Order: sequence, then C-alpha cells, then structure tokens
Amino acid sequence: MGSFPFIDGFPIVTSLTLVVGLVIIYLLLDGRRNQSSNRNQLGASPDSSHCECYKDNNDVSSSLELRKSSVDSQDASSKSSHNISDESEAVLRTSDDSSSLRPLPECLKIYKSSRDGCLALSDDEIISLVDANHIQARNLEKELKNFERGVVVRRKLIQRHTHVSEELSYKSYDYSKVFGACCENVIGFVGVPIGVAGPLLMDGQEYQVPMATTEGCLVASTNRGCRATYLGGGIRTRVVFDAMTRGPVVRFPSAIRATEALKWLENSMNFMKLKREFDASSRFARLLSVQSRVAGRFLFIRFSAKTGDAMGMNMVSKGTELALKILHADFQDMEILSLSGNYCTDKKPAALNWLDGRGKSVISESIIPSSVVQKVLKTSVTAIVELNIAKNLVGSAMAGSIGGFNAHASNVVSAIFIATGQDPAQNVCSSNCITLMEPWGDNGQDLYISCTMPSVEVGTVGGGTILSSQAACLKMLGLSGPNLSQPGHNARTLASVVCATVLAGELSLMAALAGGHLVTSHLKYNRSDSNIAASVASHQQRSSLQTSLPNLCVPSKVQHKHVDDEQKITMNVIDLPTECKQS
Repeated sequence: MGSFPFIDGFPIVTSLTLVVGLVIIYLLLDGRRNQSSNRNQLGASPDSSHCECYKDNNDVSSSLELRKSSVDSQDASSKSSHNISDESEAVLRTSDDSSSLRPLPECLKIYKSSRDGCLALSDDEIISLVDANHIQARNLEKELKNFERGVVVRRKLIQRHTHVSEELSYKSYDYSKVFGACCENVIGFVGVPIGVAGPLLMDGQEYQVPMATTEGCLVASTNRGCRATYLGGGIRTRVVFDAMTRGPVVRFPSAIRATEALKWLENSMNFMKLKREFDASSRFARLLSVQSRVAGRFLFIRFSAKTGDAMGMNMVSKGTELALKILHADFQDMEILSLSGNYCTDKKPAALNWLDGRGKSVISESIIPSSVVQKVLKTSVTAIVELNIAKNLVGSAMAGSIGGFNAHASNVVSAIFIATGQDPAQNVCSSNCITLMEPWGDNGQDLYISCTMPSVEVGTVGGGTILSSQAACLKMLGLSGPNLSQPGHNARTLASVVCATVLAGELSLMAALAGGHLVTSHLKYNRSDSNIAASVASHQQRSSLQTSLPNLCVPSKVQHKHVDDEQKITMNVIDLPTECKQS
C-alpha cells in the first residue's frame, strides 16, 4: 500500500484525472463566452450572413445599410442598424449603381405601391419603367414630384442616343413655372446675355431697356441712339390701334352659301350677337370687329378684340370658338375646318397685318438737332436722309418687301422680346416697320425721324412673362404683370417702348452706315480678337480704292448748332469705336 501515494486521501491517478477534467471544462466555458461576445459586437446571430456594413458597438444605431437583413432573430442593436426610413431609402435609390438595379417587376410593384412609389426607385430604375412604357417620359416631373430630378432623368434617357454636355445648364432653375406652361420635355435652359440701353426718354419718362442678344455692337449702337434722342428732347409715341386677331376658315356647300354667311356677318344686329358671346368668354376680351373674305366655298373670318395686358392669342381663340357656335346655329351646313385659317395672320409675313394692324399699332417720332447729328452720330442730316431714301424705301421696294422698310427693326424687337418673355416667333410680324427721315426746321438743319410699326404683338402677363428673369426685366421697365386700374396700359406701354427703342436703333445704325463706321464697329464688337487686325487692314485697303466714288458721309454745308456744354445727361457708359468718338 505504501507504493501508492495519496493526495488528501485520494490516489494520485485519480487526482490527475480530476485536474485534467477541470481544465477541459474551463476551456469550454471560456470559448463559449468569447463566441457570445463576438456575436454581440457584430450585432447579428451566429448564422446571419446578410449584414453588409457595420460599425463598432458604440455607433451601431447611426449606421445605414443598402440592404435589410432577412433574419428575424436579431437583437435590438442589430435592428437599429438595419431599419432605415423610407426617406433615407429614397435618397439612396438615386444612385446609379447598376449592381443594385432591381428587376422590372419589383420596380413596378414599388412604383404602384403608393403615390410616392417613384421616390424609392433609383434613376436607372425609373428609366427602366420609362422603357417599358409604365411611365411617360413627358410626365417625369409629375411622377417624381421633383422638377429638377425629372430633368436629370430625361437627360440620362436621351444621353443614350446623343451627347448632352454638362455645359448645358439645368441646375438651380425654377422649373415649376415652366412645367405645363412654357416648355415640354425639358432638359435644361440656355442663358442669353442681357445688356441695357438707356436711359430712353419716351413720353417724358426715362426707361432702361433690357436687351437679350448675342450680336455684338447691337446694345452699344442702340444706346448711342438713346443718347441722341435724349439730347433732342426724347421720343414721343402713340398707340393708334390695339386688337389681337384670330382668323378661322369655314366651308360651305357652295360659294353662294358662303356669300350668304358673309352678308350675315356684315349685319350689325348679328355682330352684337357674336359680341355678347365673345365678350362673355373673358373679363378682358372685348370684340371690336369682324372682317370676312370669300374664296370659292371657303369663308375666312377675322375676329379682332382687345385683350387687356395679355398678348391675347389664347383669349381671342376661346372667344372665337364661342362666336362660331352662334354662326353655326344659323348655318347648320357650315363646316369649321380650322380655328386658324392663316387669316389672323400669326407668325408669318402678311400684307394684312402690315395694312390693317395686329396687336398694337404704334408710331414713334423724334427731332434730332443738327449739332447732335454731327457730334453724337458723326454724320450729317443730308447724308442720313439721302441714305434712308435709298436704302429703307427704294431698296426695300426693289426687294418686294412687306413691312421691311427699315434698317434693322427686327434686331431690337427680338432682343427686347427675349429679355421680357415675349414669343420670339412673333418677331416676324412685330418687326413690320417703316422708318422715315427728313430735314426739319426753318433751314432744314435738324433731323426728323419716325418709326411706324402696325403689328407689335406683346403682353405683360402670361407666356414667358411668368419666368423669373423675364419678369425681372419687365420690372426694370415698371411694366410687370397686369395694370389693375387701367387694363391694357402696361402692354400698350411696352409696345411703345419697343417702337421707341427701334427708332433709337434705326437712328444709330443709319448714322453708322452714312458715316462709314459700320464695319469697324462690328469688327470690334462682333468678331474674335484674333481676326480684328487683319480685317481692319483689309477694310482700310478697300476704302483707299474707293476714294473716287460719291461719299454720303461728306458733311452738309448747312450751318450746325453746337450742343450746349451744360446740356449733359447720364448715359450708360459703353466704349464706342474710335470713329464714333471723334467729333
């Protein structure tokens, strides 16, 4: 028995077995504690393999993930890291990660799940719905409830077929005023430089005239004309006619029947029937006259009406539709072919507008002292008057022009139209103008100039006038929106501003032509610097070869008055060509 030692009463072999067992149990328990600790730090159950991103345990509640875990047995910390709000998901879905693009059926289900279903879809997923005709491309702004994002998605759509440069601006623009009013399928906007000419002294009031253009020298030249007319006492204007027109075409079984309808329209009692129905269509529409012409079985009817401060095409169209119903009641066999039969006439050259007027018919006039003609315009009264006859009257007649008896009225009209939100296409008729010049005064030493424009189509409400920049330009003129106390006054004043500014532009350009300054000024303001030197040298060489030809810019022998040194005005400072500065 002595060969088997004891430890506290146990045999040594038994004691060793007990120690080894205790060590094994300790190791097993310690391993399970470490495994449980690791699970808590990861914030997921041992069999969870869906967590794609995580932070340490102190920052778990603030993390966002691109996918939600599908395991239901997560603890509280895991749920806080995976549950994201719908708003956050909508933001994340605007990314273009093609790897996260969901199948079309799933996208369609999300889209139809609620009114805001689009907000949970990425741009590429929206495009997939457009390709499948579940969303109309023209309605992207409406579907996305975000105008700028709608523009972005549309740009991506067409980017697949053509290049859309980032240089085409689209950010930070108020598209809410465009959608459903001014333009469709919007992909951005184009910025046009806006200059100012003035002060324009018109009917005793000064105006700073905004002009949007990319033609160098136009604003500078018009500004010089404003200065010349200002020194002459300003420009006087009158609106002699104010009516927008619409000319439908109708057809009858015979020319005899069409003639009977024409006679019906000429009856004053019948006109009053039409007028009552027409005027009831709007607070501002007031029918003034009805003019008719027969061509075979066709009858063309031109309705003319006042339209307040609106340009008025939509207003007159609505009234015309109602008036035609009255006519149709007495002529059941009448067939209405079109609400517009080109007898209006809108956005096309037409002698009818030139002779009878459309929109506002305006006349402007001014008297320029001979001293101003010499010092500011750098020419003579005789030279500019002779040139006006040869160019604007005889030249335009030789060309068979309709309403084009002027130097460049459309230049000024277009610039003001674009700046103030008018319809640029209506420049076609609105630029109808005849410019007349003649010697004035006892000895004919001064210059009289007038511009007659029978069809200026403008408004201060509706159309592009609602856009922010265009409305700001109208505010510069003090003509934004409707005139509540005198409906139509703002639109008529804007037409007068157009006509007066055209006069200033005509005066300056004709003076430049008479004085031989046109080429030099355009080389400076409307050409790149690299070409100026060579072009000027070439022009000077050609001029030296033409010394034997008659020169209209030779000063007149009529005695000129000098501008009083105290007669000074503050004009916009524009660096005119050297030739225009010399006295």
